[in-house]
Amino acid sequence: MNVRPLSDRILVRRVDADEQVKGGIIIPDTAVETPQEAEVVAVGPGKRNKNGDVIAPAVKSGEKILIGKYAGTEIEVDGDDYVIVNEDDVLGIIQ
Repeated sequence: MNVRPLSDRILVRRVDADEQVKGGIIIPDTAVETPQEAEVVAVGPGKRNKNGDVIAPAVKSGEKILIGKYAGTEIEVDGDDYVIVNEDDVLGIIQ
């Protein structure tokens, strides 16, 4: 893959939600909500402040994060689905 995010953008891959609940009921694809958990694939260099200094992003590749359900722009690269989000769209880091 040759995608490198610019500025404060982050390339993530959404983590699929479980398709079966504890009771054994299988949820069809049309009823499954968009997952909010994602894995960071690539991170841009960061945003510039008023003085022109680069502010490094708070996340790094490989981390699991929470993003909004409808955040970012969905793209497809080499048959895989990814989402490009701004750092401001990251709700939290899963530890």
